[in-house]
Amino acid sequence: METLSFEFPAGQPPRGRTLVGCVGSGDLEVLIEPGQAGKLTINVQTSVNGSEQRWRHLFARMFDGQTPPAMDIDIHDFGATPGVVRLRLEQGFEEIGHD
Repeated sequence: METLSFEFPAGQPPRGRTLVGCVGSGDLEVLIEPGQAGKLTINVQTSVNGSEQRWRHLFARMFDGQTPPAMDIDIHDFGATPGVVRLRLEQGFEEIGHD
């Protein structure tokens, strides 16, 4: 198991919070809660050691050119592909009202 932390600039926090996905074979769960204004924090607990660069690039692509809401995102990963990660994050963003 490996724990990774990332931080990005952000706007104001959203009002909602959500939990999407479930930890299981090849999947992950994402918990999104309002964060501190100006800061988006992401904590990833993953079963795949040595994957920090993959996660960093995925988040950089997702937030490039935009200012996301200030959120605290906790991800519990059990070997999900980047496509599944993005899908779960987008599901969570939709549920809290962020496109």
